[in-house]
Amino acid sequence: MNRQPSPVPRRRVLLAGAGAAAALAGPSLGASPARAVGRHRPRAADSLQPYASYWFPDSLPSGTPGDGITWRSLAAWQPGTDRDLAFNRATVPLARRFTPVPANTTARAGQARISALAAFDHTAGNPSQGSATADTYAPTHWALLDELVFWGGSAGEGLILAPNAPLVDAAHRNGVPVLGTVFLPPVAYGGQLRWTRDLVRRDAAGRFPLAAKLVQVATVYGFDGWFINAETGGGDAALAAEMQAFLRALRAAGAGQGLRITWYDAMNRTGQVGWQGALDDLNRSFFQDASGPVADSLFVDFRWSARSLADSGRLAEQLGRSRYELWAGVDVESAGWDTGTDWDAILPEGRDQVVSFGFYRPEWTLQHLPAGRTPGQFHAADDRFWTGEGATAARPGGAGGWRAPATAVADRSTLTALPFATGFNTGHGLRWYEAGKVTSEAPWSHLGLQDRLPPRRWVVHTEGQHPDISWDFDDAWRGGSSLLVRGALDAPATVELFPARLPAGAATVLDLTHRLDPASGPVTVEVAVATRPAPAPGRPAPYVHLPAGTLRSGDGWRTDTVRLGPLGSGTLHALGVRLAGRGGAAVAWRLGALAVHDGPASPAAPGGLRITGTAAVDGAVSVRLAWRRADGPVRHYELHRRLPDGSRRFLGGTCGTALYVPGLRRAGTEPAAEIEVRAVHELFTTSEPARAQLPW
Repeated sequence: MNRQPSPVPRRRVLLAGAGAAAALAGPSLGASPARAVGRHRPRAADSLQPYASYWFPDSLPSGTPGDGITWRSLAAWQPGTDRDLAFNRATVPLARRFTPVPANTTARAGQARISALAAFDHTAGNPSQGSATADTYAPTHWALLDELVFWGGSAGEGLILAPNAPLVDAAHRNGVPVLGTVFLPPVAYGGQLRWTRDLVRRDAAGRFPLAAKLVQVATVYGFDGWFINAETGGGDAALAAEMQAFLRALRAAGAGQGLRITWYDAMNRTGQVGWQGALDDLNRSFFQDASGPVADSLFVDFRWSARSLADSGRLAEQLGRSRYELWAGVDVESAGWDTGTDWDAILPEGRDQVVSFGFYRPEWTLQHLPAGRTPGQFHAADDRFWTGEGATAARPGGAGGWRAPATAVADRSTLTALPFATGFNTGHGLRWYEAGKVTSEAPWSHLGLQDRLPPRRWVVHTEGQHPDISWDFDDAWRGGSSLLVRGALDAPATVELFPARLPAGAATVLDLTHRLDPASGPVTVEVAVATRPAPAPGRPAPYVHLPAGTLRSGDGWRTDTVRLGPLGSGTLHALGVRLAGRGGAAVAWRLGALAVHDGPASPAAPGGLRITGTAAVDGAVSVRLAWRRADGPVRHYELHRRLPDGSRRFLGGTCGTALYVPGLRRAGTEPAAEIEVRAVHELFTTSEPARAQLPW
């Protein structure tokens, strides 16, 4: 639904979803997936297409759901009857991360953190495993995030949303927990108090059955907890007390699985919806009571002021909690980096930061761009949002009054174990590449295939001109993108890539896969490795430079292996490259892959590839595929079709063991389509295939 202007300054209501009464007036901060450019509604013709799951607590709306919408009751959900579960189950565990020495002097470690509420599609019709377009919101600034909420929900579709698996897998690979959403909308937007009562209903034994269901969903689907947003008015103190007891039961039931709860500042202890814009006596019982924590964090409504945030932080500490467990809401849905925000109320200069902050709808970085936008344009805008205009992570800045997150929050890293490898794949692309060759001409998106990416955009040390650095989608070694460095290089330039704590010994090597674009001047490349951390925030790590060869235009992709053994055993604290041109000539150097390891490794093969369903759609065949997980460590799985001429065409990939593939058509007179699945190792080596045939 569309965002309506508020008659009261800073008064906002968190609204989610599409399909409710868009024309209704009143204060709102509308989470509006219906506005997403290039999105689509589900097509009834393709019965096999799996979508992210959504439910009502129990009772369903009156009438008939809209096209492509299925009304479901969470109370009736069972894993054994969930036909899309295999496509929606995340498998990547939540990685542990550490805080390296900050890239700049203004970022603080151990103080303010960032939550983000982002909508990735409609509530109904959000594909489980990516889609055949590169025009998607593909976040990459995980190092600055502490929590991501999978945002959505509407009275016309469903109120409880489980995040889709690719998003969770990408976030977990970078150590970021992902929360599903429980949205109880305002009455003006279709909310009904019966849904609140359904949610907190007790059984005959006095237990909360839907608290147990929410824990079961999160555990089975593999995500990290729930954002609870109760905005339906008309309640009373008794209902508020039941909601508080429900939260306590939900938190207790999920504690053993490491689940967390964020409570939105809406319903207060009277049962009414008040939007306090603070932690205060009216809502503190949903955050902390005499028995201890009720929610893990509180998202403070957007009407906050400098005084209310200061008072909230003090109250949190009086309750024995951290002030940084409070997220001060910052609404960026409509204006992005032009959003007017009293940043000094959150991040005062020269003093400790007051509370944490939460971005509402940062996918603005995609949605504000015009039709025909490219993935590169999106990432340029997204980098500007998180780092600042005309800035680098070492000297972050802002556009106008914008306080870019990198100015305030220290980044985190998950690079703590070998092997480590990246193909600089952002999780979407215009084509799919393998070993520098195109194996699918189709655009695609799948966040679960996203690599761990350099967190600092970009730190360059040079006495000359700074080169331009960007994600590029015109060529890649593997996946859909590569890292492109362009510029005159009138002096050697060291590009920082990864802060790390990687163990290194006599056998450790670093592989660099790179090439020059046509017409580029030659480039001499050195690997930059630091065995000690940076001496202070904003200072470069003490790099040692090891030769990796000289590249010339026309050489094509090549992999150079650099032995790190001469550095001695210890810990690698930073990885980068140093580039030197000749005579100030313009260069275009492309980095396709980087790996650090103690030796080659290959995964075991999966088994039992089988077709579990087929459907004819527009003269083509869509299929559901499943297989047995390979023994040992696996990063993800990739599926190809073996064509009659012996070539392979990429069909898709996933971290799970089931994939939906649409649009298969017969090639010539082949009697059957031959489909293969391979396991992919952390080093991107692949297993032998398991095979299945689709008869025509």
